[in-house]
Amino acid sequence: MDHCSKTSFNSSSPFDCLLFDLDDTLYSCKFGTAEALRKNIDDFLVERCGFPEDKAPSIRVKLFKTYGSTLAGLQALGYDIDADDYHSFVHGRFPYDLIKPDSQLLNLLRSISQRKIIFTNSYRNHAIMVLKRLGIEDCFDQIICFETMNPNLSKSTSPDEFPVLKPSMDAMKIALRVADVDLRRTLFLDDSVRNVVAGKAMGLHTALVGKAVKSREADYVVEHIHNLAQVIPEIWVGGTGGGDQE
Repeated sequence: MDHCSKTSFNSSSPFDCLLFDLDDTLYSCKFGTAEALRKNIDDFLVERCGFPEDKAPSIRVKLFKTYGSTLAGLQALGYDIDADDYHSFVHGRFPYDLIKPDSQLLNLLRSISQRKIIFTNSYRNHAIMVLKRLGIEDCFDQIICFETMNPNLSKSTSPDEFPVLKPSMDAMKIALRVADVDLRRTLFLDDSVRNVVAGKAMGLHTALVGKAVKSREADYVVEHIHNLAQVIPEIWVGGTGGGDQE
């Protein structure tokens, strides 16, 4: 899948592979996409599940905090929710036009010769659409997504058969098995502290993206993905591959 032109691989780098989260990591959700997604989920709760409109936002937040996603929470509570229908509803109204091509990100990714993998809780069609809008769809070797972590998810699930997603250890194990990476030589970049904690527990090097202050949960803190080379130069040159960075 990776057709970006590459620099020669620097074997002295401590990283063989980079795992990138998608939403709010490779692009910012501050320009209307996050708000639109929340509204779409709230509309689903009202239109498809019958929740009161004024209760939908708080229910969405509670389900996300408890189960990792609204879909997983609904299925855990016994709602007969088809995953494809949920994703089509929530992302079918997603304002992809707000996501613009990012030439700086494209050049950054082209300069990274190691394997680059998308690791997102979103479904595959959404990931592909976002990557296309950013203009970086050919820069990744693999997409690990909702379908990857839940290949046999049935249409109707019992309370103990809800989707596994980041930050659950089961989801992390599935993703890392599919990615076939050396945990000690893999850098995991995500905007969620909970996901970074899970990645660290698995033995990955971790970078928390979108934050401006140091975090004990992450080896690195990257305020914006464009700053990656300044914060983690070890990707391109030999280095220690760990520790908090200024």
